[in-house]
Amino acid sequence: MSDPAQNRNTSSAPARPNTPTAAPPMRMPGRGPGGPRGMQQPVEKPKDVKKALARLFRYFEKEKLIVTALILIVVIMVICSVTAPNLQSNAINHITDGEFDLLPKVLATMLCVYAVSALCSLFQSLLSAHLSQRIVRRMREDLFDRIVHLPIKYLDSHPHGDIMSRMTNDVENISNTVSQSLSSLVSGVLTIIGTVAMMLYLSWQLAILSCFTVILTVFATKTLSSKMRSFFRKRQALLGTLNGTVEEMVTGYKTVVAYSHEQQVIDDFEATSDEMTRVGIIAESLGGSMGPVMNAINNVGFVIIAAFGGYFAINGMISIGVISAFIVYAKQFGRPINEIANLYGQIQTAVAGAERVFSIMDEPLEDKGGDLDMKNTKGVISFRHVDFSYVPGKQVLYDFDLDVYAGHKVALVGATGSGKTTVVNLLMRFYDVDAGEILIDGVNIRDISSDELRRSTAIVLQDTVLFSDTIRNNLKYSNQEASDEEMEQAARMSNCHGMISRLKDGYDTVLSESGQNLSQGQRQLLSIGRAFLADPKILILDEATSSVDTRTEKRIQDAMVNLMKDRTSVIIAHRLSTIRDADYIVVMDQGRIVETGNHEELMDKQGRYYELYMTQFAGNEI
Repeated sequence: MSDPAQNRNTSSAPARPNTPTAAPPMRMPGRGPGGPRGMQQPVEKPKDVKKALARLFRYFEKEKLIVTALILIVVIMVICSVTAPNLQSNAINHITDGEFDLLPKVLATMLCVYAVSALCSLFQSLLSAHLSQRIVRRMREDLFDRIVHLPIKYLDSHPHGDIMSRMTNDVENISNTVSQSLSSLVSGVLTIIGTVAMMLYLSWQLAILSCFTVILTVFATKTLSSKMRSFFRKRQALLGTLNGTVEEMVTGYKTVVAYSHEQQVIDDFEATSDEMTRVGIIAESLGGSMGPVMNAINNVGFVIIAAFGGYFAINGMISIGVISAFIVYAKQFGRPINEIANLYGQIQTAVAGAERVFSIMDEPLEDKGGDLDMKNTKGVISFRHVDFSYVPGKQVLYDFDLDVYAGHKVALVGATGSGKTTVVNLLMRFYDVDAGEILIDGVNIRDISSDELRRSTAIVLQDTVLFSDTIRNNLKYSNQEASDEEMEQAARMSNCHGMISRLKDGYDTVLSESGQNLSQGQRQLLSIGRAFLADPKILILDEATSSVDTRTEKRIQDAMVNLMKDRTSVIIAHRLSTIRDADYIVVMDQGRIVETGNHEELMDKQGRYYELYMTQFAGNEI
């Protein structure tokens, strides 16, 4: 195909689209800038625990020094906890045997053991906190880096709240598990092994009898935990519903009041709240019963040890001190079992969260395309037989053909869902075409680096995006190397310099979230100023005057006229009065071009454009 930049006069030739002769067989649902939306998936148990853990442990490999030190400290703590009861047993035996001269040495040793255990506990907390935060920092950075480089298609097709939840809630769950569960799990396992070894060493008969309480503990923990998880899960679901009800009522409060639905909203809230109260009482009751049940089982164990231990002591099988040590060991043996049982759910949640985080990290990066630059581009845009669909089987554009010549202003008009925004998405390579090609100066945009393409293109959207930063930095967001003089000149050309000068801090005024401390019109003027500073070859405008008053609209229109001068401009038009001076108007319907021409030509045809225009200004029905 020949180069449009070479075969046509770029200064005077009109845009030449191919208009289809037949309408599409059926109306296909159009897509806006966001494209199709995905459904938020609930958090479930991990699908592949081994794979997720193996990948999670790679982060631990980079912190070998801290992990080694933490494990060493945990081992020392376990040795102290296992040794202390035996020392206590020896002290009691010395007292009962009247060996008081040996008692100070044993007590001093016990004091040292407890002191070392306390210091190790302190260092364990510090190291666990360092380890968890360092691992989570690296994971959060990896995740954010991946999100920033994901294709627009992924962010459009996944709920933003779900992505943010993975960055915050899921990563935080991993952090809590690393800081709280890792050392507890290791120490629990080692404590059980050490305690069993000491119990068997002191009296294998009492050790076997103590297993009875262990069986009771495991059974009670498993039964209560399963019931608790069920009710706590239901309570969390109801809490989400309750929060959603409150948020919906607050955001839509004017509508609720306007239709006098206050009582209905109250009834809905109270119904959910009552059910949550009922479920919460059961959940908390079950949760509160865990401690008493465990204490009762432990008491049963103490009775068994006291009764049988006394019998063994009378018969000379063990000493009195061994009975004391066994009471401590029995309690010490049951505690890590309970902790490990409770940690199971937390670890499952963390691993499931890790899978959700890794699923984003595994998403393919955006295809940046070729390595050609656009330094000398004239801004000639050509769409050649473009077909596109956001979702396979639901086509949005059909055989779309359009030529936009350098310095010309082309407007896209049509009903909602006709495909106007899709054309812009494809031109910016937010999405790639299914068939056909898009050319700039005769070069396929797939052969141009997407970074280079976007640096040469500026967009002014209807929904203005400003950042919580100074006005100066918001204007320079499009060109960070621009001087203050260039920035001020861009502000003057976009009619926002006067507005900025009247602010207390001028260009150093800090904007609140999304620029909420400015009016809609002021925000729009700033976005036009930002586009001016980018000095683009190609300009895309999503008309932004529908939410402002007439006077502000005139200022914005004047700024847009200045911005479009000598630039190739593609305008998505909502108010048809604003594009009467466009070089060419393209009327779209159901993903096809149905009419083309300038304003006067299209009005004379009295076709689709005429109907749209008269609907806006004469109130006629289509």
